[in-house]
Amino acid sequence: MKKIIFFIVAVIANFTIEAQVKTPQPSPKSTLNQTVGLTEVVVEYSRPSAKGRVVFGDLVPFGKIWRTGANANSTVSFSDDVTIGGKTLKKGKYAIYTLPKADVWEVDFYSTTDNWGTPENWDENKVAVSVMVDPIMLGNNVETFTIAVNNITNDSATLDISWEKTMVSVKFEVPSHKMAMASIEKVLAGPTAGDYFSSAQYLLQSNGDLNKALEYINKAVAMTKPGTDVPFWYLRQKSLIQAKLGDKTGAIETAKLSLAGATKEKNDDYVKMNNDSIKEWSKK
Repeated sequence: MKKIIFFIVAVIANFTIEAQVKTPQPSPKSTLNQTVGLTEVVVEYSRPSAKGRVVFGDLVPFGKIWRTGANANSTVSFSDDVTIGGKTLKKGKYAIYTLPKADVWEVDFYSTTDNWGTPENWDENKVAVSVMVDPIMLGNNVETFTIAVNNITNDSATLDISWEKTMVSVKFEVPSHKMAMASIEKVLAGPTAGDYFSSAQYLLQSNGDLNKALEYINKAVAMTKPGTDVPFWYLRQKSLIQAKLGDKTGAIETAKLSLAGATKEKNDDYVKMNNDSIKEWSKK
């Protein structure tokens, strides 16, 4: 009898696990990914609907901090520093809080994003940027709460918060020109010593064109700033390339230079590798 009862309980428990009810969420979650210039913007929020209710001044009281959405924090993240209202907002993720009023809204970008609703204790020190924005009265009704990124240019966009017949639009500027010019200058300046080193290393390790690898590593060595030591790992790679090309005499000379640099920097791994290689290449 006990075995039968146990079996029935087990079946019921398994059915309960398998038969969890799935229903639509009243405030479904939404994620918006948008590139503005060269900056990635991600907005995550839940979307309640008005359902015949008066929203601003009633469901969302005037003069009180509002979570700006439903459920968990509505958040926005920027991959680069942006400018809002003349203030710099550092790259990162922020909760969006608002203080709606009939004639003006305060929009706050809050550094803590794991609150459910508004923080139990509001901390002004966590308000990274705060701006005042005039609300815009819409001609159409927005049934479902919406946060969008609009008015996109290479250098700016707006974060638009809309519900019922009200919208607030927060302009933010992105550093596209600065980033583009830095990229242009870097590319037009040509390959760096590190680029040549990586290319030479790849050709060596992939059994590629060793003469081209030697050319690249020599360029990396030649680009060392005057008055500074050639990196011992550059010299190590050069010695390996020389040895693989059959120039063991040159490989030994280069390995000795690498050994001296590694010894000076107290890098025991490279000291051992160079000593081992010099010993191997010195064999008749």
